[in-house]
Amino acid sequence: MSRPDLSFLLQHEDPDATQDLLPPAPSLAPVYPNLDAWEATEHSADDPLAALIAELRNYQAELEIQNKVLDYSQAVAESASERFEALFSSVPLPLLVIDEHDIVIQANAMAHSAFQSPSQDRLLASFMPFVVPEDADRVAQAFLEARQQGRSEVHEVQFSVSQGHAMQGDLHIACIEIPQRTGPASAQFMCAVVDQGPLLAERQTLQERNTQLHASERRLEAVINTSMDAIICVDSQRRITVFNPTAATLFLCPVQEALGSRLERFLPDAAYALELAPLTTQAVLGEMTGRTASGRDIPVEVGISFERYGEGETTTVFARDLTSRKRAEAQRGELEVQLRESHKMQALGTLAGGIAHDFNNIVGAILGNVELAMADCAQNSPLQESLREIEKAGKRARDLVRQILTFSRNQPPQRRAVHAGEVLRDTERLLRVSLPPAIELQTHVHAQLPALLADPTQVEQALFNLATNAMHAIGEVRGMVRMEVELQDPDPRLRERLGLANSPYIVYTVQDNGPGMTPQTLQRIFEPFFTTKPVGQGTGLGLAVVHGVMRTHGGAVDVHSQPGLGSRFALYFPVTEGVELPPVVTEPPRTSVVATPPAAGAMLADCHVMYVDDDEALVFLVKRLLKRRGYRVTGFSDPHEATHALHAAPQEYHLLVTDYNMPGYCGVDLVRAALQIRPDLPVALASGYITAEIEQQALSAGAQALIHKPNDVEELCATVDRLLHGVSAEPPAC
Repeated sequence: MSRPDLSFLLQHEDPDATQDLLPPAPSLAPVYPNLDAWEATEHSADDPLAALIAELRNYQAELEIQNKVLDYSQAVAESASERFEALFSSVPLPLLVIDEHDIVIQANAMAHSAFQSPSQDRLLASFMPFVVPEDADRVAQAFLEARQQGRSEVHEVQFSVSQGHAMQGDLHIACIEIPQRTGPASAQFMCAVVDQGPLLAERQTLQERNTQLHASERRLEAVINTSMDAIICVDSQRRITVFNPTAATLFLCPVQEALGSRLERFLPDAAYALELAPLTTQAVLGEMTGRTASGRDIPVEVGISFERYGEGETTTVFARDLTSRKRAEAQRGELEVQLRESHKMQALGTLAGGIAHDFNNIVGAILGNVELAMADCAQNSPLQESLREIEKAGKRARDLVRQILTFSRNQPPQRRAVHAGEVLRDTERLLRVSLPPAIELQTHVHAQLPALLADPTQVEQALFNLATNAMHAIGEVRGMVRMEVELQDPDPRLRERLGLANSPYIVYTVQDNGPGMTPQTLQRIFEPFFTTKPVGQGTGLGLAVVHGVMRTHGGAVDVHSQPGLGSRFALYFPVTEGVELPPVVTEPPRTSVVATPPAAGAMLADCHVMYVDDDEALVFLVKRLLKRRGYRVTGFSDPHEATHALHAAPQEYHLLVTDYNMPGYCGVDLVRAALQIRPDLPVALASGYITAEIEQQALSAGAQALIHKPNDVEELCATVDRLLHGVSAEPPAC
């Protein structure tokens, strides 16, 4: 049914207020044909119908307005719903709408992606099954708080998405009250899950980096603290910020005291190098002088490194102590000097060996001629005593030559049992020859001394060096030198200090009342080439030789000296068990072996001896000695002539005695040549210094005897007699 046109009822109202809101009403003329006339005639009168129509017209207008408001509200609601759906779907977080029964009402794509594994078809129907049991109570409590307070949060919740895959995140809950037509409002929960996995991974990475940084700092600290170089860090104000233990040791300053000090306090010459910071990152300054906290200068080698940071710059100074290097260089210089002196002494030793070889021949000639002179003199002749003294001096010279040869060739000592007192008396006789008139020499030998197993020549040399040093220390003033030998059992403290065994020792003591020595001198007296004498008056080897003698004999040397109180040296020689004293020889009236034939009835004239030596004096002496024994002797000073003579008449000679060392020729070669000419010819080799190597060469070449030069007449004659009249299976060495 069409609505009646009641617009006239609104004429009393504002036409502009209702004209746009009401649609145009359809015409009512067909229904009420006389309406216009009726309205015209009845308009002015009070009519209830008109009032009703007006009221209906107003109600119609009100309804139209409400309809438009409802349409607008519906459009706004639909627009808000569309915006919410777009926002709900596009938020980059898993969002879920859950009712109070844990039913998922709505979930965005991020929620589906987070809680639904691609490999499984698990529906996102409920929320709590995804929460691990350990966190279920916390999440349930959070929902209760959200219902009461409108919102709640729970952090670091573990969600079990699928088998072997989990997600950890923060859960934010908001409660929404949904009104109902009947009954109380229902609750829905808007849940947002913030995945903390990337943040936790980043935090773990940062923690690992922080741990590595701390480890690197600890390593750097350890490197700095254990560095052999001093490491000093200074800031831009040249204040020390790092001072490692080596720097504290080098500059004799505690670390806490050094921190905050200026660099110039310890390295005054390195401060200028800090100005190089804008030009380079590091610089080697080389050697310069550092200064300790006490003000003492020390040599150091310095390098600098510059580090620039955003908050400033740091300078690191590296200082290396050169004290040890300087000391080593000084020691190397001293060693080079000692090496040159050693080469000089080696050359002198070689020269002494050559001189001793020639001197051997001279001593041999002296001893031989003394023997001949003693044979020519009557037994009661006054000349016998003089000749015996000459013989003693010659034998002493022979022993001295052997010692020189031993020293020049560095051979081990020849030890034998000797009388300790006799060694001291022999040294006394040597010293009295050169004793200054202002110095008194005293000696004392204790009784009942055991045998001394030693090289007597080396012991005499050690005592001679000590006594000579004492005389030089006393100088030209009046003084006294006392030499003593006794048997001692050192006390435990002395044995421990000198490294002696728990056994008795034979002790030689040399004491003087000279000026004494300072402690600094005492520390160096046994160093080779160390001497307190003026240049040209000492080699510095005297006490070094003494120390070497005691070392080779297994003993020790003890020294006591004070300035102004003189010096006392004690030589400790160990007593060897089972060594007997040699019998004391009392010389009977000499009967010269020169005039005594070797055996009665021997046809000595038929024995022809060839003697070869480059020293004509020895050749002449041996010819005289052996001729007096009844032998025929042919001497040669040229080994080549001897070889030609033997080759010309090999059966003419019955014995060959040759020297070992001859100019341009070796006695071993002559032995080989002689045995090639005549293999059954007895051969003896003579040498002033026979080593194990020479002995092996001679015996390998075929020599049947070795003769030490200079030899006694008895030794030479006995060797010749044995080789010509009693050849043994193993030729002994004479």
